[in-house]
Amino acid sequence: MRRLCLVLLLLAAPLAQAEEALLLNARGTIQLAFTPGDDVAGLIVAAIGKARRQVLVQTYSFTHQDIAQALVNARRRGIDVQVIADQRQMETIATSKLEWLAEQGVPLWIDSEHAAAHNKVMVIDNGMPEAAVITGSFNFTQAAQHRNAENLLILRGNPNLTEAYAANWRRHKIHSLPFRR
Repeated sequence: MRRLCLVLLLLAAPLAQAEEALLLNARGTIQLAFTPGDDVAGLIVAAIGKARRQVLVQTYSFTHQDIAQALVNARRRGIDVQVIADQRQMETIATSKLEWLAEQGVPLWIDSEHAAAHNKVMVIDNGMPEAAVITGSFNFTQAAQHRNAENLLILRGNPNLTEAYAANWRRHKIHSLPFRR
């Protein structure tokens, strides 16, 4: 009997952990777009252009010049722009815009803690009424816009969701290292 109880407890442990995942009420708006077809990069550029205080980025691959330029423009407008990037992708993609972002004064951290820092996220103006989370399969790349089948969500009007993504960004920043050429 004791052995059976132990087995049941061990089997229940993964279920208990799964139930601990953050559950938020749905609220706000969801804008969605797909490639090929939709101008996903244009939607991202427009969202960055509306930023008033901060843009936090987590990226896997980053080769899209217009998105990179929008981040630099936001930084020049006085917006706090910070980027966390996957180490391997940054080192192996010759057309990566990440080093260029750093050269333009955008703070860049490298996440080498994981086999793949595979997040594709932007948190815009966390804590403000117009806050937004941008996420989906869409890498910030030319290929994602022009050759791949990708999706993008822009989630607005849910402060708890925005804070959850910002908190996750901060957790990754803790173990990431500042970019050094």
